[in-house]
Amino acid sequence: MSVFRIGIAGLGVVGAETARQILTKQDRLSKRAGKNLKIIAVSARDRLKDRGFKLEEVFFYKDPLKLVEHDEIDVIIELIGGESGIAFDLCRKALQAGKHVVTANKAMIAHHGLSLSKLAEENDVTIQFEAAVAGGIPAVKILREGLAGNKIDTVAGILNGTCNYILSKMTSSQSTFQDVLEEAQQKGFAEADPSFDIDGVDAAHKLAILSSIAFKQKIKFSSLSISGIRHVSAIDVMYAGKLGFSLKLLGIARRDSTAEITMALIPSEEQLASVNGALNAVSYRGNPVESSICIGPGAGAGPTSSAVLADLIDVATGLANFAYGSPVETLSEQKLDENKLSQQCYYLRIAVTDRPGVLSEISAILRDYELSVASMIQNSHSNDGSVFLVLTTHKCTKKIIETAVSKISLSEHVLDSPMLIPIYDSGSFG
Repeated sequence: MSVFRIGIAGLGVVGAETARQILTKQDRLSKRAGKNLKIIAVSARDRLKDRGFKLEEVFFYKDPLKLVEHDEIDVIIELIGGESGIAFDLCRKALQAGKHVVTANKAMIAHHGLSLSKLAEENDVTIQFEAAVAGGIPAVKILREGLAGNKIDTVAGILNGTCNYILSKMTSSQSTFQDVLEEAQQKGFAEADPSFDIDGVDAAHKLAILSSIAFKQKIKFSSLSISGIRHVSAIDVMYAGKLGFSLKLLGIARRDSTAEITMALIPSEEQLASVNGALNAVSYRGNPVESSICIGPGAGAGPTSSAVLADLIDVATGLANFAYGSPVETLSEQKLDENKLSQQCYYLRIAVTDRPGVLSEISAILRDYELSVASMIQNSHSNDGSVFLVLTTHKCTKKIIETAVSKISLSEHVLDSPMLIPIYDSGSFG
């Protein structure tokens, strides 16, 4: 077999596992690729660090850009990370030099994927990024290949394992957000600085990538509506369970509508509601497939390196083609139809003073905005004279209910900012 020569930039958790797999499973992987996969050079900060394998007869560079100058390298696997900086420079220069690129860098692809893909096309190479979205789930390959004959109307899913672990643990243990976050950090499910995860940015990167492929549009990351779980309360987790829901951080994108990352209540009987722990799930709705869902591990050395290797084999065999399923120039500009306002039900929790007339005041505001209440729970009297009103509404637009909640929050009887969470079921994804 001919040799397919590899350069790896970044030997962190994923990079080291990718290298280890190529070195220790070379025969099996090479047979799948139809070429002898061989690591020619690597770039990392510390050559002497014990990574569980030896890099003998391999060029080592501290400067990743040196990989581009290495004439023998056919493909560069970029596992440095970061939206721009050295990772972006490396990928850009590699493509310009006629080298293929495989990356797990979701931030870079969400912001620069279209320009990098166009650059790859211009230089007759490819950039592949299966590992950037949902790790062990072949979310990109399913869209680009398995569902290639479909018109996809909706992409929805649980796209961040850290947040899903936290919300699942809060549900099962009735613990506070802060306690579970600290536990997640101790177990390695959350970073020391978890902001990208718990503020929804990580999930938004993935949703932007999937949306571009699904809708064949040039999705702008800045167009996404992003919120996370930082302000989730054990109270809302408890009431969600009482009402028959599970609380999840959900990514949802509909054709020609604003994509969003948001906390959402999902009926307990729905398939997404049963996806717990650090697992991810991606659901597609389209024609003619109707509905398809995939569930699996979204992060970690094993799942992510698995996706990297799949891309590597596709590139080596020549199966890898257009990163977005078709040439970038064929993708349409993003369409946001302001008249296409989606409607869904909502959960609303309000902390109020325990006095006569408060409920009628809130009901009057909801009536004025033509909002219909589907169910209501009022907890028992507390020692501090406060009470929770928990309502679910019938379907309405986000703009209408947010306006009503803003007015409710101005009442002298409302003690804290109301909590508003959308409710999604399978009918909401159509």
